[in-house]
Amino acid sequence: MAKLNVAEQFVDILVRAGVRRLYGVVGDSLNPVVDAIRRTDGIEWIQVRHEETAAFAAGAEAQITGTLAACAGSCGPGNLHLINGLYDAHRSMAPVLALASHIPSSEIGLSYFQETHPDRLFQECSHYSELISSPRQMPRLLQTAIQHAVGRGGVSVVSLPGDIASEQAPEKAAEQALVTSRPTVRPGDAEIDALVRLVDDADRVTLFCGSGTKGAHPEVMQFAERIKAPVGHALRGKEWIQYDNPFDVGMSGLLGYGAAYEATHECDLLILLGTDFPYNAFLPGDVRIVQVDVRPEHLGRRSRLDLAVWGDVRETLRCLTPRVRAKTDRRFLDKMLKKHADALEGVVKAYTRKVEKHTPIHPEYVAAVLDEIADDDAVFTVDTGMCNVWAARYLTPNGRRRIIGSFSHGSMANALPQAIGAQFTDRKRQVVSMSGDGGFSMLMGDFLSLVQHDLPVKVVLFNNSSLGMVELEMLVAGMPSYGTANHNPDFAAIARAAGAYGVRVEKPKQLAGALKDAFRHKGPALVDVVTDPNALSIPPKIKAEMVTGFALSASKIVLDGGVGRMLQMARSNLRNVPRP
Repeated sequence: MAKLNVAEQFVDILVRAGVRRLYGVVGDSLNPVVDAIRRTDGIEWIQVRHEETAAFAAGAEAQITGTLAACAGSCGPGNLHLINGLYDAHRSMAPVLALASHIPSSEIGLSYFQETHPDRLFQECSHYSELISSPRQMPRLLQTAIQHAVGRGGVSVVSLPGDIASEQAPEKAAEQALVTSRPTVRPGDAEIDALVRLVDDADRVTLFCGSGTKGAHPEVMQFAERIKAPVGHALRGKEWIQYDNPFDVGMSGLLGYGAAYEATHECDLLILLGTDFPYNAFLPGDVRIVQVDVRPEHLGRRSRLDLAVWGDVRETLRCLTPRVRAKTDRRFLDKMLKKHADALEGVVKAYTRKVEKHTPIHPEYVAAVLDEIADDDAVFTVDTGMCNVWAARYLTPNGRRRIIGSFSHGSMANALPQAIGAQFTDRKRQVVSMSGDGGFSMLMGDFLSLVQHDLPVKVVLFNNSSLGMVELEMLVAGMPSYGTANHNPDFAAIARAAGAYGVRVEKPKQLAGALKDAFRHKGPALVDVVTDPNALSIPPKIKAEMVTGFALSASKIVLDGGVGRMLQMARSNLRNVPRP
């Protein structure tokens, strides 16, 4: 049996690590790897039009499957394009292996054509970034990279010169063991004992949940019931904790709504569960705070802690709940549930006023209709900016739907590329890209990838011909909007010219039918919805100092636009409050 070359060994290891696709753009330094993929069963090369798309797609695949995904870029400019998508994957804790192919090894350090130093460039957005300078480093270096990505949750980058990829590998890769899943982490007994005392001593406890509550919904609900605690969430915690939640008080943060802000400030013990919530201005400074997180480097970096607990949320609560004293006093919980329902009753008014006749179409209306029509197990990918607002307020989680966005990195143009990665995991599952016209046009070339691979992604384009969130920030800060207007084409016509299904919607009565028709179409489709650029009215109490980089900055702030079915959820929870 002929020995493998380094590229073949590289691909063999990826297959055994569970990688089924390598997203990228071909290039001369990558040719040995791409050719090895061509000849290897169990893995395919996914051609995209831009390497940034490749990285975003791999990150989305990893978030959907929970397993290792991979992308690649050719030497110099090629792999440099990966960096934004890799930052997003890394900050989302998505296990991604990136192959950065390199110039000929004999030319490194001599200012050769297209030379960069990828092993240095990617250090900040990875747990591991190393150069293979000799075939003898394989397969151990790749194995180490995989274990960093999987074990720590994030990105690893392997830089591989094209000439070394073609050299003979020194040993057979099949003998190497690989780590492909993460263990659970249980806190120490001392931390559990201390947490029991804090919970038992507190009269009013609030739980605030992030993406670390994935897989822990039953445990959070059981704990909240035992201690009669309101449960709020950050944006990344929405899909994991909001559904089937009789203790729900909404979301805190820049797009916050409901009573989550009040619940976190009026308690005497706040427990942060699996959240690296970045906006410390929303966290109280005068209550006791406990943080539970599987990554110890997250503990205490946003606020002062009275107790730091290193562990999985699910394992921590399984240890904690049976030991804490059951509370019977519901007054604080019921007060927060009523505040939450009252807050949502107030904001829903603007949304219900003649919305079905308003043109340009209210984007809130688009999001609400989309939420009703989309499948119960749909995957939504959400562009940064105003689409974040609509997703946060109108998409209804149910434990089966997924909502993916650039929620930690905050990049434009993420939704379409992430939809590509999500759709490749399951061609029969509905994947909807909630795209803004700014984000969509930035990486619009990869709409052609949908057509080329016949991916049935449905792009719902919120087309307000502006960079809406930036414009809002400028206005709140007292600046006239400038540089935010987009002169847009008929995107539906572009979709049709590309060979996809495309329809343009300008009147509300056309919307539901257009969405249903697009969703029934078996291939890629784009629904270009012309929406109102002035959808958000700015309340008079907004101050310039409340604006911080991304959006309006206080959970008390009401973005007039409603909250979709969350109002019905709040009313339902309120009906369960015991009456005297």
